[in-house]
Amino acid sequence: MQFFSFIDDSQAQAVHQASLEILEETGLLVRNEKARRRFAEFGAKPDPDSEIVKIPSAVVEHFRSMVPPTITFRARNPDYDITFPRELPVIATASSAPDIVDPVSGIARRATSHDIANIGHLVNHLSGFDVFSISVLADDAPKDQFSLSRFYPALKNCIKPVRTSVIDAREARQVLKLGELIAGSKEAFWQRPFINFGYCSIVSPLTMDYDSTEMLMFYAENGITAYGTIAPMGGLSTPLTLAGMLTIMNAEWLAAATLAQMSRPGTSLIYNFLPVFADMRDGAYAPGAIEIGMMNAAVCQMGRYYNVPSGGYLGLTNSKISDAQTGFEKGMSPLLGAVSGVGFIVMGGLLDALMSFDFGQVVIDNEIALMIKRVRQGFDFSTENMALDEIKKTGPAGVFAANPETLERMTTATFMPEIADRKLRETWAEEGASTSHQRAMDKALDILSTTNVAALDEPVDAQIRAEFDDLVKGDSVLPEGWARTQAVKEARKRRINRRRLAS
Repeated sequence: MQFFSFIDDSQAQAVHQASLEILEETGLLVRNEKARRRFAEFGAKPDPDSEIVKIPSAVVEHFRSMVPPTITFRARNPDYDITFPRELPVIATASSAPDIVDPVSGIARRATSHDIANIGHLVNHLSGFDVFSISVLADDAPKDQFSLSRFYPALKNCIKPVRTSVIDAREARQVLKLGELIAGSKEAFWQRPFINFGYCSIVSPLTMDYDSTEMLMFYAENGITAYGTIAPMGGLSTPLTLAGMLTIMNAEWLAAATLAQMSRPGTSLIYNFLPVFADMRDGAYAPGAIEIGMMNAAVCQMGRYYNVPSGGYLGLTNSKISDAQTGFEKGMSPLLGAVSGVGFIVMGGLLDALMSFDFGQVVIDNEIALMIKRVRQGFDFSTENMALDEIKKTGPAGVFAANPETLERMTTATFMPEIADRKLRETWAEEGASTSHQRAMDKALDILSTTNVAALDEPVDAQIRAEFDDLVKGDSVLPEGWARTQAVKEARKRRINRRRLAS
């Protein structure tokens, strides 16, 4: 597939050179003393009075060349391990919303560990998603178990790769201990560590905070799969131009990548961004802006320039409900990312500028994810698929629907949606005139009404619960009162074919 790009190689080179100039002449504020010492050890120039670190271009070039061209997310079930870039983009649910739209009342409330268990169960059955990026927080987490109360129900109920961020190294060690118990031993876990983390060490503009920078170094030093995300806000923490935002983001990614390689050469990373723009009418956070997709196209080009995996938070929305705005904001930027060659897309399930998760929306987003993957499969120009013999055989005024070749291809040649409705209006009306969100909620209900085959074995779960006092239950349980959509038939008579009447 020929990937789309807004910028060419010479412009990517210009962005790179400008980024080196920023890091060498302006530098960045590094609030973590250990990080400042590490930068200094390898040739950077910290200012002891201001905490500004200036990084010579030669130092950046040396260490950024160590970033591997691929990264692997491991899963509890090794059949779901993923190494990318690959032909199809890796697609994850979006993460860490504080709220959830209650599936019974339809009203947003604080999310809990029970919700995480149900979402994990659901994601197991949604084939468009390759990674469960833990979608919500856990308001019911016991003291000192905040991240454990998210990872435990996620890993207990999902056999795909699971990832999210944690607050500090204590929490990370707690979660890694959980992984060792699930694996059966410390040795078994570290042979293939199946817990994946994220962090956001850069606070734009050009600032490394203390905690996330500490975690960047911790993950790298211990060989733990983790990747950072740069999350600038155009007009507030970057210049209000696409080129200016790309340049400062690139400088920030290079700085973080340099520190990661200083901590452990060969540390896998993703050129991963959540670039958003402020709506300058009121300063609103706008992750649904089309410029997010445009910026991701440039990020993909920079990823190819550096020969590293690229990714981004796409398909996010400012809409509070699953409506037309949600549809076009969630459809446009992921598609632009797909045709630009993005390797990793974080997109599923969230509404309201990453503030709330919706069960129906994640099912709809699964369908969008499958469409994106269909786009990336592209055309197969094999002799068989050119179908020349079939065209000759069928001939003028022929009907291809009757051909055996059509029967063979009918479920594979085109994407067959489950949620999108393609029926005649009369059929749709007779079946209850449902919305896409209602159909998606019914599918989520059907999945969660089944036993979760991904659940942990009871002896393993008992060991985990014996290790951690007051641990949340972590079971996937269908919320009481959740029922299928009630059919409401449209009050309309069947349409009359006026052309036939006239004849």
